[in-house]
Amino acid sequence: MTKKDLPDASFTDSITTTETTAATPAPMVSRRGFLKFAGASSFASAAGALAGAAKADTAVASAPDGTPEQIHLTWGEDPTSEVVVSWASLAASSKPRVLISADHGHRETVHAVQRTYTDGLTGVVVFTYHARLNGLKPATTYRYEVTADNDSRAGSPFSATFTTAPRGRAPFRFTSYGDLATPNTGWVLSSPQSRFAVDAVERFQPLFHLLNGDLCYANLNPTHQTDVWRDFANNNQTSSANRPWMPCPGNHEIEFYNGAQGLDSYLTRYTLPDNGSRFAGRWYSFQVSSVLFVSLDADDVVYQDAAAFVAGPTPLVPAASTGHAPIPPGTSFYVRGYSNGEQTRWLERTLRRAADDRDIDWIVVQMHQDALSSSKTGNGSDKGLREAWLPLFDRYGVDLVVCGHDHDYERSYPVRGCNRHAGIDVKTGEAVDTLQPRPVPHAHADTTKFDTSHGTIHLILGGGGTSAPLDVYGIDMGNGNPQAQVFTKPNRPMPGTTAGTFVRATADALEDAIWSAQRDTGTGYGIAVFDVDPGDHGGKTTMTMNYYHAPGADQTPTPNYELFETITLEKRRR
Repeated sequence: MTKKDLPDASFTDSITTTETTAATPAPMVSRRGFLKFAGASSFASAAGALAGAAKADTAVASAPDGTPEQIHLTWGEDPTSEVVVSWASLAASSKPRVLISADHGHRETVHAVQRTYTDGLTGVVVFTYHARLNGLKPATTYRYEVTADNDSRAGSPFSATFTTAPRGRAPFRFTSYGDLATPNTGWVLSSPQSRFAVDAVERFQPLFHLLNGDLCYANLNPTHQTDVWRDFANNNQTSSANRPWMPCPGNHEIEFYNGAQGLDSYLTRYTLPDNGSRFAGRWYSFQVSSVLFVSLDADDVVYQDAAAFVAGPTPLVPAASTGHAPIPPGTSFYVRGYSNGEQTRWLERTLRRAADDRDIDWIVVQMHQDALSSSKTGNGSDKGLREAWLPLFDRYGVDLVVCGHDHDYERSYPVRGCNRHAGIDVKTGEAVDTLQPRPVPHAHADTTKFDTSHGTIHLILGGGGTSAPLDVYGIDMGNGNPQAQVFTKPNRPMPGTTAGTFVRATADALEDAIWSAQRDTGTGYGIAVFDVDPGDHGGKTTMTMNYYHAPGADQTPTPNYELFETITLEKRRR
């Protein structure tokens, strides 16, 4: 980042995330006293009044309230034997713990680790807790309770169940979407549809859910970042407490003054499988049955700049208690290249091992931004992803990539390799090398079954619950293909039409989207449901996707999800 990105020289060192064993409570921190920022920005203005749930934060009891809330599960290092229970509380918990049992048998107590951070814009201290449950049995259902000595519901603590992953090749189901937001319409980009989207996960009862970035859009509500996160996690709890929700970071997880990449909010709340690098939690992998799941942080390689951004015309002013300097208009938290290639090297090692592993039939990649998108009013495609990662997907046989970012549904044909100099510059019309992904031969022969050993299918699943309208697809240029916008160079804010304001530049190139196979032009909201059948020895294995959308949800939120399309990925079992 440039000095313009860092309004304070101490920026990258100003946030510390602490992790301690939580035996005694720390002093309670009130959430009163938010400062209203004077500057208008692309965050938009904060909601005038907090929702009723958020107002509960201000209650000061005679003792700190350590009642668990925002409860969610993630896989540990081995999904057959380890699950992490995570939660938050309004103040520090005393002896936070999980009590776990299988089949109503003997209960064991697992004590949690406290992890905190101080929000860099509001000064609010956030208390989170993480209990790692290990030594579990495969394919077994467990009941657990979450409590603390200062739990106001100690007499009837929160309880739920979860099921561990099967060992070896076995059928299972997972679901996926991105861009969820919260049901509290007081926040920017939130919508009641996000409640129905969480309910939809429970309707299909997956083993786990992939949440493909842009979790809650807290950075669009800078004076209430922690409250937005709270609303988001409490909404998700109706599902995420029953099954692991495995996230990846999106551009809206990046927040000013919250860590070197702005991810302190995200990293403090989630415990994710270890990647063995100095960038814990930003990318990871896990295996269930014969499927390897690889979760990436695309912010590290994309050209587009869509993270935290102050549009102006006045500075964004943090709460005085933070000691942080105002952030000038035109400042953008652009983190491209932050790992200096470490993530890409990890990805290649991970994919190489998977390609040599006879117990892995499928490789599924999760990331937020899109390498293949023909959205016109959204973001479109990013050459940074095509340069850094698509060659690795080709080389090591990645079967499926699930994304979010553009708020719609789009599916590609299986692609492998690229066409050179197939794009045009939007300003000059000159030829541009967009690395246009190339559909594999005969990709159009069968529109419902695809052999992914010949190419990778990309899915955009950006219709979780955000209130943004359906992205409009690129126009047909008369050759049977829509056009796609492509970012081929770093994209930074530019001065706007009004003095002191800034806007982000749009994509700089266009190409024919010859790779686009299916698009939902009716609604942006939906959920993908995947059923994996490992097949028989010597035969084929399949992964069937049923995509359900919510017609009319762009106008009126609805709990009704209807089948839009079914496709089957198939290949030889290894």
